[in-house]
Amino acid sequence: MPDKLRIVVTGLAATYPFGGVFWDYFQYVLGFKKLGHDVLYLEDTGQWCYDPVNRTFSESGDHNASVLAKEIKKLEPELTDKWFYRDSTGKTFGKSWKDVVRFCENADIFLHISASCWMREEYYAAKRVVFIDSDPLYTQSSIPNYINGTATDSEKERIEMIKRHDCHFTFGENIGREGCLIPNDLFDWKPTRQPVVMDCFRDELVPLKERRGVFTTVASWEPKEEGPVIDGKKYTGKSTEFLKYMRLPEKNSAAFEIALSGPAPYDTLKKNGWSIVDGYSVSKDPWIYRNYLAHSFAEWSVAKNAYVESNSGWFSCRSACYLALGVPVIVQDTGFQRVIPGGEGVLPFKNWRDCTEAIDDVLRRPDVHSVAARDIAEEYFESGKVLSSLIEIVSQTKTYTKSNV
Repeated sequence: MPDKLRIVVTGLAATYPFGGVFWDYFQYVLGFKKLGHDVLYLEDTGQWCYDPVNRTFSESGDHNASVLAKEIKKLEPELTDKWFYRDSTGKTFGKSWKDVVRFCENADIFLHISASCWMREEYYAAKRVVFIDSDPLYTQSSIPNYINGTATDSEKERIEMIKRHDCHFTFGENIGREGCLIPNDLFDWKPTRQPVVMDCFRDELVPLKERRGVFTTVASWEPKEEGPVIDGKKYTGKSTEFLKYMRLPEKNSAAFEIALSGPAPYDTLKKNGWSIVDGYSVSKDPWIYRNYLAHSFAEWSVAKNAYVESNSGWFSCRSACYLALGVPVIVQDTGFQRVIPGGEGVLPFKNWRDCTEAIDDVLRRPDVHSVAARDIAEEYFESGKVLSSLIEIVSQTKTYTKSNV
C-alpha cells in the first residue's frame, strides 16, 4: 500500500449524537489523519436518527447533521469538508454523493465499524473492505445457526454481508484462544482495540485536588439488542452483572455516581446509595462528556454479561478515554488481562473481594493510579500504534470482495 492512504471510516455520530459515540468513531478519523492519510467520515445507516432533547427518533436528519458539522469543525477544521451523512429519507449532507462514490472507488481502505453502515455496492469498490466488531458475541451469535442451516433470513443476510469484507477485526481480543466461548468459525478475527488520540485529552487533564471525589461511569441499563443465544444459553447486558453489586455504595466509604440513560430501576438504585444523573446531561456533546470523565476520581463499571461470561477480552472505549485523562478505572474483568495489564491504573475485578480491594487501593494511592492510567493509555491505546498495526495487517490481507463476488 502507498504511504498516504485514502481511508473511509463509517460510524453513528449523527444517528446517535452523544459525546461518547462521537469519540468512538472520530478518534479513528483524526487518528488516521494524524498519520498523514486522507480520510472521509461516512454515515449511511438507513436508520432514523435519535433526538435526545425530545427522547425520540426522527426521520429527518437536518438537525443532527448540523450538530455533526459543528462538532467536526471544532475537533479539526481541516476535516470540515471530509464527511458525508445520509438520513433515513435519503437526504444527504456534507460531501456530494458523486464525490463520495469517487472517493470510495479510489479508497485503499473502507473501514466498516460496528456494522454501522448500509453496505451499498459503491462501498465495496475500495481496495480493502474491513470490518471491525466492537460488540463481541453479539456479532458472532448467528454463526452456529448459519453453519447448521437454521439461521433466519435476517441472520443470513448479516453474515453474508460480513463475509464480503476482506479483513475482520474484533474488540474481543480472546476470540480463538482457550477459554473464550465466542464462536470463531467462518472468520479469521484479528484483535484490535479502540484507538485514542492522546492530544484530544492532554489539555483536559485535571489535577487530583480539583477532581470530584466520586467514582463515576456513563451507562445504559440494557442494550437495545436482544441478548445473544449460544448453545441454548442466553446472554444479557449490563443489568445482570450490575445487580450483583447493587449494594456497593453501602459497603464502601466511596461515593458512586452513574450517568444513566434509558429504562432502569432508578428508585432501587437510589435506595441502595447510587447517585444518578441524566446520561444526556453529561454527554450532550463531546466536550461536556470529556469534562465529566476528567473530573471523576475514578471509573467504576461492570461490563455486559455477554462480554464477561464469554471471556471475550473486550475493553471499553469509554474506559480507554478515562485512562487517557489520567483517571483510573475499576472495571469488571472480561479476560482482557491477557493483553492489557491490571493492577495499577486499570484494576479488574471478578468478585466482591477484588472490587472492594481495588476501590480501597485507589482511595489510598490515587496519584500512583492516575499516572499509571495515563501510561496504559499511551502504551496500549494510542491511536498511532493501534491504527498503524491495523493498516499493516490489512495490507497483508488478500482481497475477497473483488475476486469472489
